Amino acid sequence: MDIILISTLFVLCVFFMALEIFIIPGTSLAGIVSAACLIGANVLVFDSYGLSAGIIVLAASLIVCLVAGIWMLRSKALDRISLKRTIDSTAATEEQLSVKVGDRGIALTRLALIGNADFDGKIVQVQSADGFLDEKTPVVITRVIDGQVWVKRTENLI
Repeated sequence: MDIILISTLFVLCVFFMALEIFIIPGTSLAGIVSAACLIGANVLVFDSYGLSAGIIVLAASLIVCLVAGIWMLRSKALDRISLKRTIDSTAATEEQLSVKVGDRGIALTRLALIGNADFDGKIVQVQSADGFLDEKTPVVITRVIDGQVWVKRTENLI
């Protein structure tokens, strides 16, 4: 009866370890249950069969768990369930995507590195490449990358 219980605990340990690696990554209940099953099985072996059998089973169980863990990590299962899609969307507004380098406008808010500016009626969130800029300062767009707009001070609006 003890052998069946010990074997069941070892099988549950490997099952919960696989669950932890593939389904619920991170430290979770499955990892804790897996460790508890491993510890419980080894304690039962020490209690039922003595010190020499306990040390042999402890060494074997650690080696088996290590080999099973490495095998699970190197298997193609992680590759099959991993995310292969790249995110190419942006949170930029239509106005931010419609402006281009060289457009001239006026700062609507104080640009304490980030603020709003008006470019021909389009209100755009901008970043100052020229330090702090006061409200109503004429600006020109110097860079536009993925909807992020950088501006610097310009002398005139024309």
